[in-house]
Amino acid sequence: MTRAVLSVDFESFAHTPAYRSAEGSTPNPNDVGPDQMERLLTTLDTYDATGTFFVVSEVTQRYPERIVAAADRGHEIASHTHTHPLLTDCTAAERREELAHSREVLESVTDASVTGFRAPAFDFGADHFDLLAEVGYEYDSSVAPCRSIPGWYGGEWSVREPTLASDLQASAPDSVTELPIAVMPGLGLPLTGTWIRFFGVHYTLLGMKLLARRGIAPVLYVHPWELATLPQVEGVPRRVYVRTGEWMWRAIERILASDFEFVTARSVAGDAR
Repeated sequence: MTRAVLSVDFESFAHTPAYRSAEGSTPNPNDVGPDQMERLLTTLDTYDATGTFFVVSEVTQRYPERIVAAADRGHEIASHTHTHPLLTDCTAAERREELAHSREVLESVTDASVTGFRAPAFDFGADHFDLLAEVGYEYDSSVAPCRSIPGWYGGEWSVREPTLASDLQASAPDSVTELPIAVMPGLGLPLTGTWIRFFGVHYTLLGMKLLARRGIAPVLYVHPWELATLPQVEGVPRRVYVRTGEWMWRAIERILASDFEFVTARSVAGDAR
């Protein structure tokens, strides 16, 4: 059975740039997203799937029992920074603190080694791989090898399979591996994130099959707030609300029921070595 990764960027609705920049607000936005954890774990159990949770560690400080529950059920815990900033908006010292403090918090709560990292919005600077190695990470999953999406990301990378960071950036340390997210062959757009909600689950399943034929394990990602019934907030773009909630739950179940073995990001990143 071909392997695939279902990763979860475990953040709250309050962490999304769309909410942070909105004119309006909603009570308890930090609860929206993390409150989906138990249903998510139950769904993964139902399909005998193992996932990777890239966790914003301040969420761990608010809801440690939810992150511990994921770790105790065999899922990998990795880092998604401490407060979910765009890393290129931070100073070098701030970037290092986001990476190092997040890892410290996650390891102290789960009592397990945290070796993986994903940058918010796939945004990182030239010192990224050096900082990862310096604070103890072994792999990164921040490369989106897609076409340029104006105002978002893309257009910088073409690597589609796990590779050493030094193959992407000559000065990068050999100790760090890069695990890029899955992109639709030809079209060049990600298979998940916003794109599954725009194009539908058949789009994602087709892309997974096409990548598998090329010997590539698809790396998918979702956000727990996409699984929630989102509150209406003035200034949050309509695209954020498209097919969230129960539609996304049905899509996740269709993916997990497909003919793939869902494993951790760490295990697939290891292919590069």
